[in-house]
Amino acid sequence: MSKPNRKRYVASQVRQQYAEAVGGEDIEIEGPDGTVFTMPHPLFAPADWKAKVDDAEDDEDLARAMLGDEQYEKYVATGGDPSDVNFVRMAAMEDMKGALKKGRPTRS
Repeated sequence: MSKPNRKRYVASQVRQQYAEAVGGEDIEIEGPDGTVFTMPHPLFAPADWKAKVDDAEDDEDLARAMLGDEQYEKYVATGGDPSDVNFVRMAAMEDMKGALKKGRPTRS
């Protein structure tokens, strides 16, 4: 419960507000054949996901790090271009900047 002077944030509520502002904790990517793939939104991604993404050396490594091995293989098999996965991530980051500029989550 928050204090009457509104100086306390409730972590779960702040997280929920950020998730709502950026469209959720996951990003969906539609492949060339209509198959939908998911990856964590960079704002909510776990540390190991971020480390794998940071360690990637090329578009294929980056797409594999973002989608995971199983989804990556399916994505490529459907004709997906690994570089497009990074474009989606960059678009999500730009959308996030715009959404967060409109107003930050409020205190509860």
